[in-house]
Parts: sequence; structure tokens; C-alpha cells
Amino acid sequence: MTTTSPNLTEQCNNLALRKAARYLGATYDKALAPVGLRATQFSILQKLSVQREVTISALADMIAMDRTTLASNLKPLARDGLVTVEASPSDRRARIVAITPEGLARMKKAVPLWQEVQTRFEEAFGSEGAGRLRTSLAAVLDTGFTPWAE
Repeated sequence: MTTTSPNLTEQCNNLALRKAARYLGATYDKALAPVGLRATQFSILQKLSVQREVTISALADMIAMDRTTLASNLKPLARDGLVTVEASPSDRRARIVAITPEGLARMKKAVPLWQEVQTRFEEAFGSEGAGRLRTSLAAVLDTGFTPWAE
């Protein structure tokens, strides 16, 4: 029988990141609940509010999510009329995601709720620390791993 060091969980980058992500994600989910959005849905709508329309593959890359998971996250947004998902006119294999006027309106209602929790986090964590955290987390995406099939 192999035993592992009790420090293994303390040294696990994945566990530390997932614990923090669940904690912070639940905080944002709770803040956005009054407008019927989860944090992931808000992020999708926010990206689409800037891009207007984009392929599922491009959107998945923008938010660092595999296409299958993104497609699952888009279903309730499409069902609620906040986005449309249609075949690309230039490439029938590609799917184009677009935000609807209802999606823009919902996202705009959510922004003050998001801003409130964002401000609370930065006050508790420190704005400089929060900035360093975002920079460090962005750097994680440049480590060279390929977690999703290409």
C-alpha cells in the first residue's frame, strides 16, 4: 500500500483552484439569481454583447470551455430566448451563436448585480490582490496544456 504525504492536498494546484472557483462561483451565482442567470450564463451573454455573434468554437475559446459543455450551457439561454444558435450560412458544420435583444436586456439588468459582488470581492480581497489574481489566472491559460480535443 502506498501512502501519500498529508501535504499532497495542500500542494495540489487543481484542488486549490477548484475550491476557490466553487466558492467564488457560488457567490456570483447567488448575486445574479434575481435576474435568473448563473455566472457562466452571464459570462456568455457578456461576451456575446461585445461580439454580437460568433461561432460556438470561437466562443468556447474565448471563455476557455470545451464546445460540448458550452453547447449545454447555451441550451437554457436559447430556450429562454436570450441567444440564438443557428447553422452558419457559409459553413453548415459551424454553429453561430448570437445574443438577442432579450439577452442584451437581461445582461444589462445583471450588470449592477455583478458589479456589486465584484466590488465586494475587491474590497474584501484588495483591488491590487484581485488584479494580481486575474493576471495569474490568465497566465494559467498560457501554460501549454491542451485539455480539450482539437
